[in-house]
Amino acid sequence: MKNLGLIVKISNPAAIKLGNEIAAWIAKKGGKVFTDTAHAALIKPVTSVLPDALADSIDVMVVLGGDGTMLYAARLINGKKIPILGVNLGGLGFLTAISSLNEVYPMLERLMKDDFTVEERMMLAISVVRHGKEVSKYKVLNDAVVKGENARLVRLETRINKEYVTTYRADGLIVATPTGSTAYSLSAAGPILYPTIHSIIVAPICPFNLTNRPVVIADWMTVDVTVSPGQSNVQLILDGQVDVPLESGDAIKINRADTSVYLIKYEGKSYFDILRERLMWEVKVDSSSNLLPK
Repeated sequence: MKNLGLIVKISNPAAIKLGNEIAAWIAKKGGKVFTDTAHAALIKPVTSVLPDALADSIDVMVVLGGDGTMLYAARLINGKKIPILGVNLGGLGFLTAISSLNEVYPMLERLMKDDFTVEERMMLAISVVRHGKEVSKYKVLNDAVVKGENARLVRLETRINKEYVTTYRADGLIVATPTGSTAYSLSAAGPILYPTIHSIIVAPICPFNLTNRPVVIADWMTVDVTVSPGQSNVQLILDGQVDVPLESGDAIKINRADTSVYLIKYEGKSYFDILRERLMWEVKVDSSSNLLPK
């Protein structure tokens, strides 16, 4: 690895400081650091490129921040098979592999030697069809959310593999990947899925009918959501970061994307370690040894 992409959480001084330290360290090792134009003024030494060109310039991406920064970086990768290493300097950080600063430089040493393993995470492809024509398309790592504004209930006709399921009357509807199962879907009482399972979650948000519960379907299925007639002020929200206004009658088609995101794993820390740490699950002590279970 010689060319490293670096994205930091702009609002976090600690992330900016660490970013500058990493850039200097990589330069001393003979590598080169690239970032997009939005971050170029924050990090030195660095080569600035347009966001659309960043993925073509790097071998690996390092992200300093939380899950939001990771999702931003995943969009910059734009479907290319470039591994991403996340260092949690944000909130929960389910997508980040490293949570301790002591782990950063040993992992960077391994990156320089191409000594690391990755985990594939599926994405969703979303298209918006209006009056029979596709007007926009996107890819997400976490979720696509159809939601009304001003806390109004919306009516969303939902089909799976063209079979009618129901017309949700709810605050909105979440369609999530296994990676996104610990994001908005979790707050809507959705299940936690192991991130490499090939499945899709369909979870209503605060449904009027309390028997409307989240469902999990196979990743080869397609979800079609239609904004029912007479609905206004409805939005499609992508990974919590991109808002797309919808109109009455718009159809949103969601299926597994043909590209994935590849996250670098930190060996010695399992997904359940991350869940236990981020969700503050109880740790039971073995009374006979007073040692934590391994």
